[in-house]
Amino acid sequence: MQMDNTITQPAHTNHLAHETSPYLLQHAHNPVDWYPWSTAALERARREDKPIFLSIGYSACHWCHVMERESFENQQTAELLNRHFVCIKVDREERPDLDEIYMTAVQMMTGSGGWPLSVFLTPDLKPIFGGTYFPPEARHGMASFRTVLESIANLWEKKRANLLANAEEVTRAVRAHAAAAGAGNGKLKAALPEVATKELLASFDRRWGGFGGAPKFPPTAALALLLQQYAQTKNPQLLQPVTFTLDAMAHGGIHDQLGGGFHRYVVDERWLVPHFEKMLYDNALLAGVYLDAWQVTGQPLYRHVVCTTCDYVLRDMTAPGGGFCSSQDADSEGHEGLFYIWTPAEIQKVLGADDTGLFCKFYDVTREGNFEGRNILHVSRDLETFARIEKLDAAEVEQRLAAIRAKLFAARTQRISPGLDDKVLTSWNALMISTLARAARTLDILRYRLAAEQAAAFILTTMRVEGRLLHTSRAGQARQPAFLDDYALLCNALLDLYETTQDARRLATAEELAEQMVALFHDEKAGGFFMTSSEHTDLLARTKPAFDGQEPSANFAAARALWRLGRLLDKNEYLKEAERTLQAFAPAMEQMPRGQLNMIGLLGTWFQSGPDVAIIGAADAPETRALWQEVYHHYLPGSIWVGLDPEQPDAQEIVRRIPLLADRPALAGRSTAYVCRNRACQKPVTTPGELRKLLP
Repeated sequence: MQMDNTITQPAHTNHLAHETSPYLLQHAHNPVDWYPWSTAALERARREDKPIFLSIGYSACHWCHVMERESFENQQTAELLNRHFVCIKVDREERPDLDEIYMTAVQMMTGSGGWPLSVFLTPDLKPIFGGTYFPPEARHGMASFRTVLESIANLWEKKRANLLANAEEVTRAVRAHAAAAGAGNGKLKAALPEVATKELLASFDRRWGGFGGAPKFPPTAALALLLQQYAQTKNPQLLQPVTFTLDAMAHGGIHDQLGGGFHRYVVDERWLVPHFEKMLYDNALLAGVYLDAWQVTGQPLYRHVVCTTCDYVLRDMTAPGGGFCSSQDADSEGHEGLFYIWTPAEIQKVLGADDTGLFCKFYDVTREGNFEGRNILHVSRDLETFARIEKLDAAEVEQRLAAIRAKLFAARTQRISPGLDDKVLTSWNALMISTLARAARTLDILRYRLAAEQAAAFILTTMRVEGRLLHTSRAGQARQPAFLDDYALLCNALLDLYETTQDARRLATAEELAEQMVALFHDEKAGGFFMTSSEHTDLLARTKPAFDGQEPSANFAAARALWRLGRLLDKNEYLKEAERTLQAFAPAMEQMPRGQLNMIGLLGTWFQSGPDVAIIGAADAPETRALWQEVYHHYLPGSIWVGLDPEQPDAQEIVRRIPLLADRPALAGRSTAYVCRNRACQKPVTTPGELRKLLP
């Protein structure tokens, strides 16, 4: 049952009423006179000589909702804000550039950061003071929000010179930080991936999985690097932390055991108690790393997780037109996690006594509960161990549990579900398109390919205006000039679609986007790429996204796209730009490898790329499909593969554009595979068995 966000709103609206972001619209009826980040708001601050109160959050943020209820819906607090400040509300997912700049400033001022992000600015946008969540009353060493407001307003009136001096100092530090990012020109070192993996192994939590202590976020970049290094070295010490962590997350409360998909993070070390929001990017990245692990291990659990995660996105996170929604809230009916948690009585009402006993034993459901008197479903013992202890047949147990899960899932759909942030972001959609395209070919599931193609078509037709990408779309309105990660990740997504469908139009569009990306974002002086183009105005600094967060760094995505295109099209200019980007971040990779794991993984394939595969044959021929399936079942990091149907009308044009296809005839009219390394090709083969012997 989807929550209706449109009813019982007060008549008063502020300047957010005409926005499209669900997060901003949630605040459109606050008594605070909110503005979006806009020329009107900034001009008013300058005209009235008032400081700006900037509040940055996102729709699925639990503490953002708490601060709204406690402070922004409070009439007295609103009057204080409206009297002394120009108030601006920003959705961090719509404006990651503003979020990065002012998060950096708050971290410099306080030593920590998070959301909601609360920052006070001068009219010329320099940070005065900041923090995160402020309570309505002083507690736990935190000043009350009203005390903070009164103090800043008083200082602005009586000691403005001191505030301005501090703001100037912080601004210089923010700009220096931005200028230093990606400003290196280091030497690329082949040993760096090994150094990074040793550091990861040293921090591996051998009891619970993951790296480091609570809170724990899904470590997708770390797992991907370890898998890549395992593929190159076959060292089992690199694979064990990966499988242990993937098993722990799949069995834990971070994984929605009934509906599929993953929550954003857990607050404990055991992967049990999540912060219940679900983000599109987490699910795209996690499904991708489980897919890689399935290719390496063949573990059925990993295939199951890939499918249930992708199916969750297709079922619950797909917008009209085929784009993917951004997130689901942590809260429903005013309580965090209520949609997902259970009591034994609720379960028995759906299942009856016999099935309730089995289910509660397997998913560790108790009367006491493990979360506020209720139960987060999780698996404390794997299926085989459970069946052995209970003296049951494992296959029969799994069959019964699957039927039980279906019943409970159906019952859960009758609950009021968490709010859905249904805006479509180009960058996050690109991550999901990549995963769906890869899952479609690897698992041979048509619906994933169709969903990936539909989402790509939505982005390219509704969020690309006069050849330029836009960042966000909702309710028929696309807006906001795209950022570096939009271009870079969409370029990679189209390359993944090309490798799945062999539709050369995807490759051509990817190259167009790469050309635009270089023109709009490239740092000609130092190499690498800025987050923003010249179309983004009113910014304190122009940053270069250097580090991975929960999403891969945009500079990694840009370098990877150029590297892939350079190899596919044999264009040295793309390879040089990719190399220059790696060199720009080489010092940071050495100094802080944990923040650059994706870039370090790209560096690893730079020095040791996988095999290149070309398959010649009729696209619909069973022999051709059999050769492709052999390739798809192998985990081949750093590989490229291309295909050609000699009978297609544009075959000669495709051969002209892709040198790997040149002089690659089909042997005796049979579908034929060519495997090449470093421009040297093995003897062509025509059967999956022969091809298997040529692949690592």
